[in-house]
Amino acid sequence: MSLKIFWRLHQPLKRTQAYGFAFRTLDGLNSVTANRFNCKTLASNASTLNLLRDWRNCHASLQMRLQSTTTATKSVLKQGGIKGKRTFKGPRTKQPSRTNQPSLEEDLMQCIAYSTADQYHLPTLCHDLIAHGFVEIKEFPRDASNVLVMGTENAAKPYDSGTIFFFREGSVVFWNTEEKTIKTVMRILEQHEIQPYEVALVHWENEEINYTVGEGNSKLHRGIFLFNEELDYDQVVLEKFAFSNALSLSVKLAIWEVSLDNFVESIQSIPEMLKSGQRVKLSRAEVMQKIGELFSLRHCINLSSDLLITPDFYWDREDLEQLYDKTCQFLNINRRVKVMNEKLQHCTELTDLMRNHLSEKHSLRLEWMIVILITIEVMFELARVIF
Repeated sequence: MSLKIFWRLHQPLKRTQAYGFAFRTLDGLNSVTANRFNCKTLASNASTLNLLRDWRNCHASLQMRLQSTTTATKSVLKQGGIKGKRTFKGPRTKQPSRTNQPSLEEDLMQCIAYSTADQYHLPTLCHDLIAHGFVEIKEFPRDASNVLVMGTENAAKPYDSGTIFFFREGSVVFWNTEEKTIKTVMRILEQHEIQPYEVALVHWENEEINYTVGEGNSKLHRGIFLFNEELDYDQVVLEKFAFSNALSLSVKLAIWEVSLDNFVESIQSIPEMLKSGQRVKLSRAEVMQKIGELFSLRHCINLSSDLLITPDFYWDREDLEQLYDKTCQFLNINRRVKVMNEKLQHCTELTDLMRNHLSEKHSLRLEWMIVILITIEVMFELARVIF
C-alpha cells in the first residue's frame, strides 16, 4: 500500500487537487513514518520527499507574491482612484474648503461667495425670493443696478443680520447666513440661472472669509473683514457690497480659469504632434470652433467684466473704493488676470498657426487640382492633334 502511495506521488502533478493530496500525504508521513515504514523505505524514497518539499516551498512563495501583488494593486487604486473619473485641480480661490476650516470663534461670522451661472435674471429672482420669506433691501444706490440685496431672519449668529448679494453676472455672496438657508437659496437660484455651471465646480471654486464687528475703521486685516460697530445699517450694507463685489469677481475668475485649463488640455497634444512631424487630426471646422471658444473667453475676461478697471460705482465713494481695492489685492485678482491673458495669448498663437496650416493645405490642394485640370486639357489637345 505504501509503495502505491509513493508511486502516485512520484507521478507529474498536473492538477491543483493533486498538489493538495501530495501535501496532505507529506504531512501524514511526517507523523506516522516510524510506525508504518522502515528506514530502508524512507531512504529509497528520499528523492520523492525532497520533490514534495520543493513543490510546497514553491506553492508558499507563489501565495506570498500573489498577496503582495494584490496589496500593491489595492494601494494604487486607493491613491489614483478609478480611471476616467473626473477630478478637479487645486482650487484658485483663497479659502475654498469649508470642511478643513477650524471652528469659528464666538464673535467671528462667515462670508461665503459662489459663482453658479453666467447670469441671473434678477427681476424674477426677486419675486421668487420674496415669496419664500426673504426681504428686499431697497435702500440701496440706484447706480448699483447689477445687484440684488436681500435680507433674511435666519442669521447664523446673533451679532449681525443675515444679508445676501446677488450679482447679475452670476455670483452670490452670503453674509452670516445659516447653512440650511444657503441650500434653500441655491435651489431657488436654479430656476433663474442662465447657462448654469457644474454643481461640483461651483462648490469647489468658492471664497470664504470670516468677519467681525468691533472698534476702528472698517478694513481687511489678516484675511478677516473688520466692521466699525458705530456705523449705521445702510453704511454697513454699502461696505459689505464693496467686499462682496471683489469676492464675486474672484469666484467668477476662478470659473474662467477652469475653462481655460480645459481648453489648454484639449490642445496640449498639438505642439508635440507638430514637433514629431505627425499629422494633426483637426478639421477646419474644429479649428474654428477652438478659435470661437478662445475669443469668447477673452471677451468675458477683458470686455464684459470689471476685472481690468474699477467699477464706476466707486468713483465718488473713495472709502468704499479702498475696501474694494484692498480685497482685490488680497485675492490676487490682478495677477491672476495677467496670467490668464498670457495663457490666452499663447493659445491664440497656436490656433492661428493651425488655421494658417489648414489654409496652406487647402491652397495646395487647389493648386494641384488646377495642375491636374491643365494636364488633362493638354492631353485632350494632343489627342485631337495626333488623331
